[in-house]
Amino acid sequence: MKIYAVGGAVRDELLGLPVADRDYVVVGSTPEEMAALGYKAIGKDFPVFLHPQTHEQYALARTERKIARGYKGFRVHAAPEVTLEQDLERRDLTINAMARDESGRLIDPFGGAADLERGLLRHVSAAFVEDPVRILRVARFAARFGFAVAPETMTLMRAMVVNGEAEALVPERVWQEFSRGLMERNPGVMFPVLADAGFLDELLPELDLEFERGRPANDPARVLVLALARAAAEGLGLAPRFALLVSGGASAETARALSERLKAPGDCRDLALLAGRHLRTIVRAVSLEAAALLALLERCDALRRPGRFGELLAVAECVEYGKRGWAETPYMPRAILRRALAAAGGVDAATIAAQSTDGEIPARLRRARVAAIAISV
Repeated sequence: MKIYAVGGAVRDELLGLPVADRDYVVVGSTPEEMAALGYKAIGKDFPVFLHPQTHEQYALARTERKIARGYKGFRVHAAPEVTLEQDLERRDLTINAMARDESGRLIDPFGGAADLERGLLRHVSAAFVEDPVRILRVARFAARFGFAVAPETMTLMRAMVVNGEAEALVPERVWQEFSRGLMERNPGVMFPVLADAGFLDELLPELDLEFERGRPANDPARVLVLALARAAAEGLGLAPRFALLVSGGASAETARALSERLKAPGDCRDLALLAGRHLRTIVRAVSLEAAALLALLERCDALRRPGRFGELLAVAECVEYGKRGWAETPYMPRAILRRALAAAGGVDAATIAAQSTDGEIPARLRRARVAAIAISV
């Protein structure tokens, strides 16, 4: 039995990046031997085990053969005779198909280290086409590392789209990869890669995003790329970054349709809906009277959910940065609405209720909040 560190940990060490998780491949063993050594089996589709002390994942070396469309259409073969190179050959990209043995020696049968030096995302073998989620993975790694896609790999990705293999993707797998891509350090890079592969219109058909030769070719695409760069620079979470997809003038109906088709979680869907409904009003906050500001806060449920409203304001600011090309002029609506929210929230509703009849409370509370906002802004 031989054990090798594989995949992302090897890649990131070569790049000088911190390693969060380590995965291992075990060659020459069986499930029975692993269990006898104290490893805990966790794999459903193939033999994967947790180390008894470190709880890191150890998988038996395996090969995969495509027998049907879709991500479950694989026949997995894990046996002691499967070699390390055979296991690495089934992986997506050369930079993810490297290993280190227990002495630290690098094993790189497909030239992954050289591709790291060149900044190139290149597929390992023709079997790349068998799993269409790899289109999204390539785009995600481009967003993470800023690497170029090898021409031959882009050709395969285009063929996967043309041949309809990408149609077998289920929403859960699409969301898993796409959402991770949105959280990369340069998420806007994903979109021209997907466009070049011919997959962007299938992924986001509700949006009017056009790219040409790796660059935004229309205004919504340009705004989105710059807005996402701003969101990444500010360290915004997934929900604001997802909401930016519908920030280029899309309606709430578009936000709802996109969220439902991608099976986006509730917080992402809700913030995208708010963006679709209210961004146009938020950017005009500097011209709104106190009563209109309060009405906007109420429609956004800002008094009850100030944290989510803060995310919405961050989305609006990123959009404006995208439209203005990172202009240094202070963005006023965010500051005005924060002051308005603080003023409205500072009104003592309990005191007003104690001094009013039941029928008077809503009107008096509203007047007090309007007055407070008027003073604050």
